[in-house]
Amino acid sequence: MPWTFARFHPRLLDSCRDYNRQRFWKDAGAGLTVGIVALPLAMAFAIASGMKPEAGLWTAIIAGFLISLLGGSSVQIGGPAGAFIVVVYGIIERYGLPNLLISTALAGVLLFFMGLLRLGTLVRYVPVTIVVGFTNGIAVLIALSQLKDLLGLRVERMPADFFSQCLTLWRHLPTFNGWALLLGLACVVGLFVWPWLWGRPHRFQQALDLPGMRRAMHTAARLPGPVVALVTLTAVAWLFKLPVETIGSRFGDIPSGLPPLAWPDLSWESAKRLLNPTLTIALLGAVESLLCARVADQISDQPRHDPNQELMAQGVANLVSPFFGGMPATGTIARTVTNIRSGATSPVAGLVHALVLALIVLLAAPLALLIPLPVLSGILLFVAWNMGEWHEFVQLRHYSGHYRLVMLGTFVLTVVFDLTVAIEVGLVLACALFIRRMSSLFTVAAVTEGLAPGERRYRLHGALFFGAVDRIDGLLTDVELSPPGLRVVLDTQHLVALDTTGLDALRQLHRVIRQRGGRLQLDGLQPQPEGLVRRSGFAAELALAAAEAASPATQPDPTAAAAPAPAPGQPQAPGTP
Repeated sequence: MPWTFARFHPRLLDSCRDYNRQRFWKDAGAGLTVGIVALPLAMAFAIASGMKPEAGLWTAIIAGFLISLLGGSSVQIGGPAGAFIVVVYGIIERYGLPNLLISTALAGVLLFFMGLLRLGTLVRYVPVTIVVGFTNGIAVLIALSQLKDLLGLRVERMPADFFSQCLTLWRHLPTFNGWALLLGLACVVGLFVWPWLWGRPHRFQQALDLPGMRRAMHTAARLPGPVVALVTLTAVAWLFKLPVETIGSRFGDIPSGLPPLAWPDLSWESAKRLLNPTLTIALLGAVESLLCARVADQISDQPRHDPNQELMAQGVANLVSPFFGGMPATGTIARTVTNIRSGATSPVAGLVHALVLALIVLLAAPLALLIPLPVLSGILLFVAWNMGEWHEFVQLRHYSGHYRLVMLGTFVLTVVFDLTVAIEVGLVLACALFIRRMSSLFTVAAVTEGLAPGERRYRLHGALFFGAVDRIDGLLTDVELSPPGLRVVLDTQHLVALDTTGLDALRQLHRVIRQRGGRLQLDGLQPQPEGLVRRSGFAAELALAAAEAASPATQPDPTAAAAPAPAPGQPQAPGTP
Protein backbone atom coordinates (compact mmCIF):
# COMPACT_ATOMS: atom_id res chain seq x y z
CA MET A 1 0.00 0.00 0.00
CA PRO A 2 1.61 3.35 -1.03
CA TRP A 3 2.27 5.95 1.68
CA THR A 4 -0.12 8.90 1.49
CA PHE A 5 0.56 12.36 2.82
CA ALA A 6 -1.81 14.16 5.14
CA ARG A 7 -4.04 16.79 3.56
CA PHE A 8 -3.27 20.38 4.57
CA HIS A 9 -6.73 21.52 5.63
CA PRO A 10 -6.95 24.00 8.56
CA ARG A 11 -9.96 23.69 10.84
CA LEU A 12 -10.73 27.39 10.27
CA LEU A 13 -12.00 26.54 6.77
CA ASP A 14 -14.63 24.17 8.18
CA SER A 15 -15.61 26.62 10.92
CA CYS A 16 -16.35 29.38 8.41
CA ARG A 17 -19.00 27.39 6.55
CA ASP A 18 -21.84 28.11 8.98
CA TYR A 19 -20.28 31.07 10.76
CA ASN A 20 -22.57 33.88 11.92
CA ARG A 21 -22.59 37.06 13.96
CA GLN A 22 -23.64 35.31 17.16
CA ARG A 23 -20.67 32.96 17.02
CA PHE A 24 -18.34 35.86 16.24
CA TRP A 25 -19.31 37.75 19.38
CA LYS A 26 -18.79 34.63 21.46
CA ASP A 27 -15.36 34.11 19.91
CA ALA A 28 -14.49 37.79 20.34
CA GLY A 29 -15.35 37.69 24.04
CA ALA A 30 -13.38 34.49 24.56
CA GLY A 31 -10.41 35.86 22.62
CA LEU A 32 -10.40 39.05 24.68
CA THR A 33 -10.41 37.06 27.92
CA VAL A 34 -7.65 34.69 26.81
CA GLY A 35 -5.55 37.57 25.49
CA ILE A 36 -5.62 39.26 28.89
CA VAL A 37 -4.79 35.96 30.62
CA ALA A 38 -1.91 35.29 28.21
CA LEU A 39 -0.24 38.66 28.89
CA PRO A 40 1.38 37.87 32.27
CA LEU A 41 2.01 34.23 31.38
CA ALA A 42 3.86 35.05 28.16
CA MET A 43 6.18 37.49 29.93
CA ALA A 44 6.71 35.14 32.88
CA PHE A 45 7.56 32.17 30.67
CA ALA A 46 10.08 34.19 28.68
CA ILE A 47 11.80 35.63 31.76
CA ALA A 48 11.95 32.23 33.45
CA SER A 49 13.46 30.78 30.26
CA GLY A 50 16.32 33.28 30.30
CA MET A 51 14.90 35.52 27.54
CA LYS A 52 13.50 39.04 27.48
CA PRO A 53 9.77 39.49 28.19
CA GLU A 54 9.04 40.72 24.65
CA ALA A 55 10.21 37.33 23.32
CA GLY A 56 7.31 35.65 25.12
CA LEU A 57 4.84 38.34 24.07
CA TRP A 58 5.66 38.17 20.37
CA THR A 59 5.74 34.38 20.48
CA ALA A 60 2.22 34.41 21.89
CA ILE A 61 1.16 36.89 19.19
CA ILE A 62 2.84 35.43 16.10
CA ALA A 63 2.84 31.72 16.94
CA GLY A 64 -0.58 31.94 18.59
CA PHE A 65 -2.04 33.57 15.48
CA LEU A 66 -0.52 30.98 13.12
CA ILE A 67 -1.58 28.00 15.27
CA SER A 68 -5.19 29.21 15.32
CA LEU A 69 -5.10 30.12 11.62
CA LEU A 70 -3.64 26.82 10.39
CA GLY A 71 -4.31 24.35 13.24
CA GLY A 72 -6.47 21.26 13.38
CA SER A 73 -8.36 22.16 16.57
CA SER A 74 -11.36 24.48 16.90
CA VAL A 75 -10.48 25.90 20.32
CA GLN A 76 -6.81 25.28 21.07
CA ILE A 77 -4.68 28.32 21.98
CA GLY A 78 -0.97 28.21 21.14
CA GLY A 79 1.98 30.15 22.48
CA PRO A 80 4.86 29.86 24.95
CA ALA A 81 4.27 27.14 27.53
CA GLY A 82 5.57 26.36 30.98
CA ALA A 83 6.83 22.98 29.82
CA PHE A 84 9.44 24.72 27.67
CA ILE A 85 10.94 26.81 30.48
CA VAL A 86 13.45 24.20 31.61
CA VAL A 87 14.27 23.09 28.06
CA VAL A 88 14.81 26.61 26.70
CA TYR A 89 16.86 27.71 29.71
CA GLY A 90 19.11 24.67 29.37
CA ILE A 91 19.62 25.21 25.62
CA ILE A 92 20.52 28.87 26.14
CA GLU A 93 22.99 27.96 28.88
CA ARG A 94 24.64 25.27 26.76
CA TYR A 95 24.39 26.57 23.20
CA GLY A 96 23.48 30.28 23.43
CA LEU A 97 20.44 32.27 22.33
CA PRO A 98 21.22 32.31 18.56
CA ASN A 99 21.41 28.51 18.53
CA LEU A 100 18.11 28.31 20.39
CA LEU A 101 16.47 30.22 17.54
CA ILE A 102 18.05 27.84 15.01
CA SER A 103 16.91 24.79 16.99
CA THR A 104 13.38 26.17 17.20
CA ALA A 105 13.22 26.75 13.45
CA LEU A 106 14.60 23.28 12.71
CA ALA A 107 12.10 21.77 15.16
CA GLY A 108 9.36 23.60 13.26
CA VAL A 109 10.44 21.94 10.03
CA LEU A 110 10.51 18.56 11.77
CA LEU A 111 7.05 19.09 13.27
CA PHE A 112 5.62 20.02 9.87
CA PHE A 113 6.96 16.87 8.24
CA MET A 114 5.73 14.76 11.18
CA GLY A 115 2.22 16.01 10.45
CA LEU A 116 2.65 15.70 6.68
CA LEU A 117 3.73 12.06 7.08
CA ARG A 118 0.72 11.31 9.31
CA LEU A 119 2.81 10.73 12.44
CA GLY A 120 0.46 12.71 14.65
CA THR A 121 -1.29 9.57 15.86
CA LEU A 122 2.03 8.03 16.94
CA VAL A 123 2.40 10.62 19.69
CA ARG A 124 -0.59 9.00 21.37
CA TYR A 125 1.49 5.87 21.83
CA VAL A 126 3.70 7.59 24.42
CA PRO A 127 2.73 5.84 27.68
CA VAL A 128 0.82 7.93 30.19
CA THR A 129 3.40 6.97 32.83
CA ILE A 130 6.09 8.84 30.89
CA VAL A 131 3.84 11.85 30.32
CA VAL A 132 2.97 12.09 34.02
CA GLY A 133 6.60 11.58 35.03
CA PHE A 134 8.13 14.31 32.89
CA THR A 135 5.19 16.69 33.49
CA ASN A 136 5.65 16.49 37.25
CA GLY A 137 9.41 16.77 36.83
CA ILE A 138 9.07 19.93 34.75
CA ALA A 139 6.69 21.39 37.33
CA VAL A 140 9.29 20.83 40.08
CA LEU A 141 12.00 22.48 37.98
CA ILE A 142 9.76 25.45 37.19
CA ALA A 143 9.05 25.96 40.89
CA LEU A 144 12.75 25.68 41.72
CA SER A 145 13.71 28.21 39.06
CA GLN A 146 11.29 30.78 40.54
CA LEU A 147 12.67 30.71 44.08
CA LYS A 148 15.36 33.23 43.14
CA ASP A 149 12.90 36.00 42.26
CA LEU A 150 10.38 34.90 44.89
CA LEU A 151 12.99 35.38 47.63
CA GLY A 152 14.54 38.40 45.95
CA LEU A 153 18.00 36.82 45.85
CA ARG A 154 20.78 38.66 44.06
CA VAL A 155 21.98 36.00 41.64
CA GLU A 156 23.64 37.11 38.44
CA ARG A 157 23.03 33.88 36.52
CA MET A 158 21.26 30.71 37.55
CA PRO A 159 22.80 27.43 36.34
CA ALA A 160 20.68 25.00 34.34
CA ASP A 161 21.05 21.73 36.28
CA PHE A 162 19.14 20.81 39.42
CA PHE A 163 21.93 20.38 41.98
CA SER A 164 23.78 23.51 40.86
CA GLN A 165 20.58 25.52 41.19
CA CYS A 166 20.03 24.23 44.73
CA LEU A 167 23.63 25.07 45.68
CA THR A 168 23.39 28.56 44.14
CA LEU A 169 20.17 29.33 46.02
CA TRP A 170 21.73 28.16 49.27
CA ARG A 171 24.83 30.29 48.83
CA HIS A 172 22.82 33.43 48.08
CA LEU A 173 20.30 33.11 50.90
CA PRO A 174 21.94 36.03 52.80
CA THR A 175 20.68 38.36 50.03
CA PHE A 176 17.07 37.50 50.88
CA ASN A 177 14.50 40.30 50.33
CA GLY A 178 11.47 40.14 52.63
CA TRP A 179 9.36 42.50 50.52
CA ALA A 180 9.83 40.28 47.48
CA LEU A 181 8.73 37.21 49.44
CA LEU A 182 5.71 39.09 50.76
CA LEU A 183 4.59 40.11 47.27
CA GLY A 184 5.19 36.63 45.86
CA LEU A 185 3.29 34.86 48.63
CA ALA A 186 0.43 37.35 48.34
CA CYS A 187 0.23 36.52 44.64
CA VAL A 188 0.21 32.76 45.23
CA VAL A 189 -2.38 32.94 48.01
CA GLY A 190 -4.54 35.29 45.96
CA LEU A 191 -4.49 32.97 42.93
CA PHE A 192 -5.65 30.04 45.06
CA VAL A 193 -8.31 32.07 46.89
CA TRP A 194 -9.75 33.97 43.91
CA PRO A 195 -11.67 31.11 42.21
CA TRP A 196 -12.85 29.83 45.60
CA LEU A 197 -13.99 33.33 46.55
CA TRP A 198 -16.38 33.66 43.62
CA GLY A 199 -16.99 30.05 42.74
CA ARG A 200 -19.76 29.37 45.26
CA PRO A 201 -22.15 31.43 47.42
CA HIS A 202 -20.67 32.49 50.75
CA ARG A 203 -22.14 34.28 53.73
CA PHE A 204 -20.36 37.53 52.95
CA GLN A 205 -21.77 37.43 49.40
CA GLN A 206 -25.25 37.06 50.84
CA ALA A 207 -24.58 39.93 53.23
CA LEU A 208 -23.53 42.13 50.31
CA ASP A 209 -26.60 41.22 48.27
CA LEU A 210 -27.51 44.84 47.59
CA PRO A 211 -29.04 46.30 44.42
CA GLY A 212 -26.47 45.98 41.66
CA MET A 213 -24.04 44.09 43.89
CA ARG A 214 -24.87 40.70 42.42
CA ARG A 215 -24.02 41.90 38.92
CA ALA A 216 -20.77 43.42 40.16
CA MET A 217 -19.79 40.16 41.86
CA HIS A 218 -20.65 38.21 38.73
CA THR A 219 -18.36 40.50 36.72
CA ALA A 220 -15.57 40.12 39.30
CA ALA A 221 -15.90 36.34 39.16
CA ARG A 222 -15.14 36.41 35.43
CA LEU A 223 -11.90 38.37 35.85
CA PRO A 224 -8.85 36.12 35.45
CA GLY A 225 -6.96 35.62 38.70
CA PRO A 226 -3.46 36.22 37.22
CA VAL A 227 -4.56 39.55 35.76
CA VAL A 228 -6.12 40.68 39.05
CA ALA A 229 -2.97 39.70 40.96
CA LEU A 230 -0.73 41.39 38.41
CA VAL A 231 -2.61 44.71 38.43
CA THR A 232 -3.26 44.98 42.18
CA LEU A 233 0.20 43.91 43.37
CA THR A 234 1.95 46.06 40.76
CA ALA A 235 -0.08 49.04 42.00
CA VAL A 236 0.82 48.21 45.62
CA ALA A 237 4.53 47.95 44.83
CA TRP A 238 4.46 51.24 42.89
CA LEU A 239 2.41 53.21 45.43
CA PHE A 240 4.49 52.14 48.43
CA LYS A 241 7.80 52.23 46.53
CA LEU A 242 8.69 48.71 47.63
CA PRO A 243 12.36 47.82 47.07
CA VAL A 244 11.79 44.90 44.69
CA GLU A 245 13.14 44.17 41.23
CA THR A 246 10.83 44.93 38.30
CA ILE A 247 10.81 44.16 34.59
CA GLY A 248 12.09 47.64 33.86
CA SER A 249 14.95 47.49 36.37
CA ARG A 250 16.22 44.19 34.97
CA PHE A 251 15.47 44.36 31.25
CA GLY A 252 15.05 48.05 30.51
CA ASP A 253 12.43 49.22 28.02
CA ILE A 254 10.08 46.85 26.22
CA PRO A 255 9.94 47.77 22.52
CA SER A 256 6.44 48.90 21.61
CA GLY A 257 6.91 48.40 17.86
CA LEU A 258 7.01 45.31 15.71
CA PRO A 259 10.11 43.16 16.24
CA PRO A 260 12.67 43.28 13.43
CA LEU A 261 12.97 40.32 11.09
CA ALA A 262 16.31 38.56 11.65
CA TRP A 263 17.68 35.61 9.68
CA PRO A 264 19.40 33.01 11.93
CA ASP A 265 22.94 32.08 10.92
CA LEU A 266 22.13 28.53 9.84
CA SER A 267 24.74 26.11 8.51
CA TRP A 268 25.04 22.36 8.11
CA GLU A 269 27.60 22.18 10.93
CA SER A 270 25.35 24.02 13.36
CA ALA A 271 22.38 21.86 12.34
CA LYS A 272 24.33 18.68 13.15
CA ARG A 273 25.51 20.10 16.47
CA LEU A 274 21.97 21.13 17.41
CA LEU A 275 20.35 17.78 16.62
CA ASN A 276 19.68 16.94 20.27
CA PRO A 277 17.96 20.25 21.25
CA THR A 278 16.03 20.20 17.97
CA LEU A 279 14.62 16.76 18.70
CA THR A 280 13.82 17.81 22.28
CA ILE A 281 11.84 20.88 21.17
CA ALA A 282 10.02 18.94 18.44
CA LEU A 283 9.11 15.99 20.65
CA LEU A 284 7.98 18.15 23.57
CA GLY A 285 6.03 20.44 21.26
CA ALA A 286 4.27 17.51 19.61
CA VAL A 287 3.39 15.80 22.89
CA GLU A 288 2.21 18.98 24.61
CA SER A 289 0.13 20.26 21.70
CA LEU A 290 -1.64 16.95 21.04
CA LEU A 291 -2.25 16.30 24.74
CA CYS A 292 -3.73 19.77 25.01
CA ALA A 293 -5.92 19.11 21.96
CA ARG A 294 -7.16 15.85 23.51
CA VAL A 295 -8.06 17.68 26.73
CA ALA A 296 -9.93 20.26 24.64
CA ASP A 297 -11.88 17.49 22.88
CA GLN A 298 -12.99 16.08 26.22
CA ILE A 299 -14.37 19.33 27.66
CA SER A 300 -15.63 20.97 24.46
CA ASP A 301 -18.58 20.13 22.22
CA GLN A 302 -16.63 21.11 19.08
CA PRO A 303 -15.49 18.53 16.48
CA ARG A 304 -12.46 16.44 17.42
CA HIS A 305 -9.07 17.77 16.40
CA ASP A 306 -6.97 16.59 13.47
CA PRO A 307 -3.58 15.63 14.99
CA ASN A 308 -1.66 15.77 11.71
CA GLN A 309 -2.98 19.20 10.78
CA GLU A 310 -2.21 20.41 14.30
CA LEU A 311 1.40 19.27 13.99
CA MET A 312 1.76 21.01 10.65
CA ALA A 313 0.44 24.24 12.17
CA GLN A 314 2.80 23.89 15.14
CA GLY A 315 5.63 23.39 12.65
CA VAL A 316 4.83 26.58 10.72
CA ALA A 317 4.51 28.57 13.96
CA ASN A 318 7.84 27.36 15.32
CA LEU A 319 9.53 27.96 11.97
CA VAL A 320 8.33 31.58 11.73
CA SER A 321 8.56 32.65 15.39
CA PRO A 322 12.40 32.54 15.70
CA PHE A 323 12.77 35.03 12.82
CA PHE A 324 11.21 37.60 15.16
CA GLY A 325 13.24 36.55 18.20
CA GLY A 326 10.54 34.26 19.55
CA MET A 327 10.81 31.12 21.66
CA PRO A 328 9.30 27.65 21.05
CA ALA A 329 5.52 27.47 21.03
CA THR A 330 2.99 24.72 21.55
CA GLY A 331 -0.59 24.19 22.67
CA THR A 332 -1.27 25.56 26.15
CA ILE A 333 -3.75 23.79 28.40
CA ALA A 334 -4.51 26.68 30.78
CA ARG A 335 -5.30 29.19 28.00
CA THR A 336 -7.18 26.57 25.97
CA VAL A 337 -9.41 25.69 28.93
CA THR A 338 -9.99 29.41 29.56
CA ASN A 339 -10.91 29.82 25.91
CA ILE A 340 -13.45 26.98 26.06
CA ARG A 341 -15.02 28.15 29.30
CA SER A 342 -15.30 31.67 27.87
CA GLY A 343 -17.55 30.37 25.10
CA ALA A 344 -15.21 29.95 22.10
CA THR A 345 -16.72 28.17 19.12
CA SER A 346 -14.00 28.35 16.45
CA PRO A 347 -10.33 29.25 15.80
CA VAL A 348 -11.46 32.87 15.42
CA ALA A 349 -11.16 33.17 19.21
CA GLY A 350 -7.46 32.32 18.96
CA LEU A 351 -6.98 34.92 16.25
CA VAL A 352 -8.68 37.55 18.42
CA HIS A 353 -6.50 36.54 21.38
CA ALA A 354 -3.37 37.24 19.33
CA LEU A 355 -4.70 40.59 18.09
CA VAL A 356 -5.61 41.65 21.64
CA LEU A 357 -2.09 40.85 22.81
CA ALA A 358 -0.62 42.81 19.91
CA LEU A 359 -2.72 45.88 20.78
CA ILE A 360 -1.68 45.69 24.43
CA VAL A 361 1.99 45.47 23.51
CA LEU A 362 1.78 48.31 20.99
CA LEU A 363 -0.25 50.65 23.21
CA ALA A 364 0.62 49.78 26.81
CA ALA A 365 4.16 48.36 26.74
CA PRO A 366 5.60 51.04 29.12
CA LEU A 367 3.20 49.97 31.88
CA ALA A 368 4.71 46.47 31.89
CA LEU A 369 8.01 47.91 33.14
CA LEU A 370 6.44 48.43 36.60
CA ILE A 371 5.54 44.74 37.09
CA PRO A 372 7.49 43.26 40.05
CA LEU A 373 9.36 40.06 39.24
CA PRO A 374 8.22 38.37 42.50
CA VAL A 375 4.62 38.69 41.25
CA LEU A 376 5.50 36.90 38.01
CA SER A 377 7.27 34.24 40.10
CA GLY A 378 4.11 33.77 42.14
CA ILE A 379 2.10 33.30 38.94
CA LEU A 380 4.56 30.68 37.69
CA LEU A 381 4.50 28.85 41.02
CA PHE A 382 0.72 28.67 40.67
CA VAL A 383 1.15 27.41 37.08
CA ALA A 384 3.64 24.76 38.24
CA TRP A 385 1.24 23.55 40.94
CA ASN A 386 -1.63 23.22 38.46
CA MET A 387 0.66 21.66 35.87
CA GLY A 388 1.75 18.75 38.05
CA GLU A 389 -0.45 15.71 38.53
CA TRP A 390 0.54 15.23 42.16
CA HIS A 391 -2.31 12.85 42.94
CA GLU A 392 -0.54 10.26 40.77
CA PHE A 393 2.17 9.95 43.43
CA VAL A 394 -0.46 9.20 46.07
CA GLN A 395 -2.08 6.55 43.89
CA LEU A 396 1.17 4.77 43.02
CA ARG A 397 0.52 2.10 45.64
CA HIS A 398 -2.48 0.91 43.61
CA TYR A 399 -0.40 0.22 40.48
CA SER A 400 2.12 -2.43 39.48
CA GLY A 401 5.85 -2.22 40.01
CA HIS A 402 6.33 -1.64 36.27
CA TYR A 403 4.12 1.48 36.39
CA ARG A 404 5.95 2.83 39.44
CA LEU A 405 9.37 2.22 37.94
CA VAL A 406 8.62 3.98 34.64
CA MET A 407 6.85 6.97 36.20
CA LEU A 408 9.30 7.56 39.05
CA GLY A 409 12.28 6.90 36.77
CA THR A 410 11.06 9.47 34.23
CA PHE A 411 10.34 11.96 37.02
CA VAL A 412 13.78 11.62 38.62
CA LEU A 413 15.61 11.73 35.29
CA THR A 414 13.70 14.86 34.26
CA VAL A 415 14.64 16.63 37.48
CA VAL A 416 18.25 15.45 37.77
CA PHE A 417 19.29 15.30 34.09
CA ASP A 418 17.05 16.70 31.34
CA LEU A 419 13.86 16.01 29.46
CA THR A 420 15.51 14.28 26.50
CA VAL A 421 17.27 11.72 28.67
CA ALA A 422 14.10 11.18 30.68
CA ILE A 423 11.93 10.48 27.63
CA GLU A 424 14.56 8.29 25.94
CA VAL A 425 15.20 6.18 29.05
CA GLY A 426 11.49 6.15 29.90
CA LEU A 427 10.55 4.84 26.45
CA VAL A 428 13.28 2.18 26.51
CA LEU A 429 12.27 1.14 30.02
CA ALA A 430 8.57 1.06 29.10
CA CYS A 431 9.33 -1.06 26.02
CA ALA A 432 11.52 -3.46 28.01
CA LEU A 433 8.86 -3.90 30.71
CA PHE A 434 6.16 -4.30 28.06
CA ILE A 435 8.20 -7.03 26.34
CA ARG A 436 8.69 -8.77 29.66
CA ARG A 437 4.99 -8.57 30.43
CA MET A 438 3.93 -9.84 27.00
CA SER A 439 6.45 -12.68 27.12
CA SER A 440 5.01 -13.83 30.44
CA LEU A 441 1.56 -14.08 28.80
CA PHE A 442 2.80 -16.60 26.21
CA THR A 443 2.44 -20.19 27.44
CA VAL A 444 3.07 -23.67 26.09
CA ALA A 445 0.89 -26.40 27.63
CA ALA A 446 1.22 -30.12 26.97
CA VAL A 447 -1.96 -32.08 26.09
CA THR A 448 -2.12 -35.49 27.78
CA GLU A 449 -5.51 -36.83 26.61
CA GLY A 450 -6.67 -38.28 23.27
CA LEU A 451 -3.17 -38.81 21.87
CA ALA A 452 -2.36 -41.31 19.13
CA PRO A 453 0.66 -43.62 19.50
CA GLY A 454 3.90 -41.73 18.86
CA GLU A 455 2.20 -38.34 19.07
CA ARG A 456 2.84 -35.29 21.23
CA ARG A 457 0.43 -32.34 21.30
CA TYR A 458 1.00 -28.84 22.75
CA ARG A 459 -1.27 -25.78 23.01
CA LEU A 460 0.24 -22.34 22.33
CA HIS A 461 -1.40 -19.31 24.00
CA GLY A 462 -0.56 -15.66 23.41
CA ALA A 463 1.99 -14.02 21.10
CA LEU A 464 5.12 -15.87 19.99
CA PHE A 465 7.57 -13.03 19.39
CA PHE A 466 11.24 -12.32 20.05
CA GLY A 467 10.62 -11.83 23.77
CA ALA A 468 8.96 -15.22 24.24
CA VAL A 469 10.97 -17.60 22.03
CA ASP A 470 12.73 -19.07 25.07
CA ARG A 471 9.48 -20.93 25.81
CA ILE A 472 10.07 -23.03 22.67
CA ASP A 473 13.34 -24.28 24.19
CA GLY A 474 11.29 -26.53 26.46
CA LEU A 475 9.74 -28.19 23.41
CA LEU A 476 13.19 -28.79 21.93
CA THR A 477 14.25 -30.53 25.14
CA ASP A 478 11.13 -32.73 25.11
CA VAL A 479 11.73 -33.72 21.49
CA GLU A 480 15.40 -34.56 22.05
CA LEU A 481 14.51 -36.78 25.04
CA SER A 482 11.69 -38.57 23.19
CA PRO A 483 11.98 -41.66 20.94
CA PRO A 484 12.67 -41.06 17.20
CA GLY A 485 9.81 -40.80 14.73
CA LEU A 486 7.71 -38.56 16.95
CA ARG A 487 4.74 -36.67 15.50
CA VAL A 488 4.46 -33.26 17.18
CA VAL A 489 1.21 -31.31 16.83
CA LEU A 490 1.03 -27.65 17.89
CA ASP A 491 -2.50 -26.42 18.60
CA THR A 492 -2.29 -22.75 17.52
CA GLN A 493 -5.94 -21.74 17.84
CA HIS A 494 -4.98 -19.31 20.64
CA LEU A 495 -1.72 -18.11 19.06
CA VAL A 496 -2.76 -14.52 18.36
CA ALA A 497 0.51 -13.17 16.89
CA LEU A 498 3.76 -14.45 15.42
CA ASP A 499 6.85 -12.52 14.39
CA THR A 500 9.90 -13.57 12.36
CA THR A 501 11.90 -14.49 15.47
CA GLY A 502 9.08 -16.74 16.64
CA LEU A 503 8.87 -18.23 13.14
CA ASP A 504 12.60 -18.95 13.25
CA ALA A 505 12.10 -20.77 16.56
CA LEU A 506 9.39 -22.94 15.00
CA ARG A 507 11.67 -23.68 12.04
CA GLN A 508 14.41 -24.76 14.41
CA LEU A 509 11.94 -27.03 16.21
CA HIS A 510 10.89 -28.50 12.84
CA ARG A 511 14.52 -29.10 11.91
CA VAL A 512 15.23 -31.03 15.12
CA ILE A 513 12.05 -33.10 14.73
CA ARG A 514 12.94 -34.07 11.12
CA GLN A 515 16.48 -35.01 12.11
CA ARG A 516 14.92 -37.52 14.51
CA GLY A 517 12.61 -38.95 11.86
CA GLY A 518 9.44 -37.17 13.01
CA ARG A 519 7.21 -34.46 11.64
CA LEU A 520 5.68 -31.19 12.85
CA GLN A 521 2.06 -30.17 12.32
CA LEU A 522 0.41 -26.77 13.01
CA ASP A 523 -3.34 -26.88 13.66
CA GLY A 524 -5.80 -24.00 13.76
CA LEU A 525 -3.57 -21.11 12.67
CA GLN A 526 -5.10 -17.65 13.09
CA PRO A 527 -4.97 -15.17 10.15
CA GLN A 528 -1.83 -13.25 11.16
CA PRO A 529 0.35 -16.27 12.01
CA GLU A 530 -1.04 -18.18 9.00
CA GLY A 531 -0.14 -15.33 6.66
CA LEU A 532 3.46 -15.15 7.94
CA VAL A 533 3.88 -18.95 7.78
CA ARG A 534 2.59 -19.01 4.21
CA ARG A 535 4.58 -16.00 2.92
CA SER A 536 7.85 -17.24 4.46
CA GLY A 537 7.57 -20.66 2.75
CA PHE A 538 7.35 -22.52 6.07
CA ALA A 539 3.91 -23.87 5.17
CA ALA A 540 5.38 -25.40 1.99
CA GLU A 541 8.19 -26.95 4.05
CA LEU A 542 5.68 -28.54 6.43
CA ALA A 543 3.57 -29.82 3.51
CA LEU A 544 6.62 -31.33 1.81
CA ALA A 545 7.71 -33.02 5.04
CA ALA A 546 4.18 -34.42 5.52
CA ALA A 547 4.16 -35.76 1.92
CA GLU A 548 7.54 -37.44 2.39
CA ALA A 549 6.39 -39.01 5.64
CA ALA A 550 3.23 -40.38 3.96
CA SER A 551 5.09 -41.86 0.92
CA PRO A 552 5.81 -45.63 1.25
CA ALA A 553 9.00 -45.26 -0.80
CA THR A 554 10.49 -43.12 1.90
CA GLN A 555 9.47 -45.40 4.78
CA PRO A 556 12.25 -47.73 6.01
CA ASP A 557 11.43 -51.47 6.31
CA PRO A 558 11.68 -52.26 10.03
CA THR A 559 11.86 -56.06 9.31
CA ALA A 560 14.82 -55.88 6.94
CA ALA A 561 18.09 -56.98 8.50
CA ALA A 562 21.10 -54.86 8.02
CA ALA A 563 23.64 -56.41 5.56
CA PRO A 564 26.95 -57.34 7.13
CA ALA A 565 29.84 -55.10 6.28
CA PRO A 566 32.39 -56.67 3.86
CA ALA A 567 35.71 -57.73 5.22
CA PRO A 568 38.65 -55.50 4.57
CA GLY A 569 39.97 -55.96 1.04
CA GLN A 570 36.84 -57.73 -0.28
CA PRO A 571 34.78 -56.09 -3.09
CA GLN A 572 31.42 -54.64 -2.18
CA ALA A 573 28.21 -56.14 -3.51
CA PRO A 574 26.71 -54.43 -6.57
CA GLY A 575 24.40 -51.56 -5.70
CA THR A 576 25.89 -50.93 -2.28
CA PRO A 577 27.20 -47.47 -1.62
